Amino acid sequence: MKLTRLGAALAAGVLTVGVVAAAQAATDETIVTVVKVTGINWFNRMDDGVKEFAKDNPDVKAYQTGPGRADAAQQLKIIEDLIAKKVTAIAVVPYDPPTLEPALKKAMDRGIKVVTHEADNEKNTMVDIEAFDNTAYGAGLNERLASCMHDEGKWAVLVGSLGSRSQVQWADGGIGNAKTKYPKMNLVEPKLETNNDGERAYEVAKEVLRKHPDLKGFQGSSSLDVIGIGRAVEEAGLQGKICVYGTGLPTEAGKFLESGAINGIAFWDPKLAGIAMNKIAKMLLDGKTVENGADLGIPGYTKVTVAKGPGKGIIVRGQGWVNVDKSNYKQYPF
Repeated sequence: MKLTRLGAALAAGVLTVGVVAAAQAATDETIVTVVKVTGINWFNRMDDGVKEFAKDNPDVKAYQTGPGRADAAQQLKIIEDLIAKKVTAIAVVPYDPPTLEPALKKAMDRGIKVVTHEADNEKNTMVDIEAFDNTAYGAGLNERLASCMHDEGKWAVLVGSLGSRSQVQWADGGIGNAKTKYPKMNLVEPKLETNNDGERAYEVAKEVLRKHPDLKGFQGSSSLDVIGIGRAVEEAGLQGKICVYGTGLPTEAGKFLESGAINGIAFWDPKLAGIAMNKIAKMLLDGKTVENGADLGIPGYTKVTVAKGPGKGIIVRGQGWVNVDKSNYKQYPF
């Protein structure tokens, strides 16, 4: 009897060790999301998505990181460090996609799965996930701006970074839309760079207003562009006289929507984008890929389109943008 009990105890011990070992092996999968800059609401919201994915997938270690200021060299160093640590997957929102090409190639050469977001020109990625077609999104913002401007007058475009593929596409989508459909709209300042910084956007907008006192509209790209523009418009007492549209977050833009310094914003939910990036990274780790028409089980990504990317990877696009103004921004508490 004693021997039987001893054998059972030993067997239970072996089983426990086996379970622990299996659990440890499972957590060897690490997905790291690297954003353009930490500490701003947009990427704080994305971090909520990464944390939700981690909670729903306890067999995977998933977390978000990024540079303390928007800087391509700092983001590159973080990725190089992650490669050295031999993480299993990197999901990155590139500040400047070309800067990351060599590092992302190195990562893939070493077997690390690479997913990108806002970077459909990135060659060294397995999957680039976009919330929508970027040109159509920029044109949509411009349609709202044109309507507010009554299809005529001087206008300006701000972008957070000229190195950001998506922001440039949004700007070009708006510029192309106006050029094609609204010949009386006069673009006086195309694609002024704000370094993804609200204070810089404010200074740029003030200078534009000084140079063009008869300006009728702004289109912003970075989520901080409209904040800086709204602040400059409000400070000058020009609410209702200048039309302002761009990418933004409701919690940041709300007070300016209320005052009339910003007329409207559009966005996709960075939380859902964070979940999508990590879910695709996990699919790659499991030996799967994304098929055209697939439902990722995430709002805005329920019937994705898949196209060949500029390298060996693919571009996956959802249908995830939302138009918001003073009447409905409170429906989106982020």
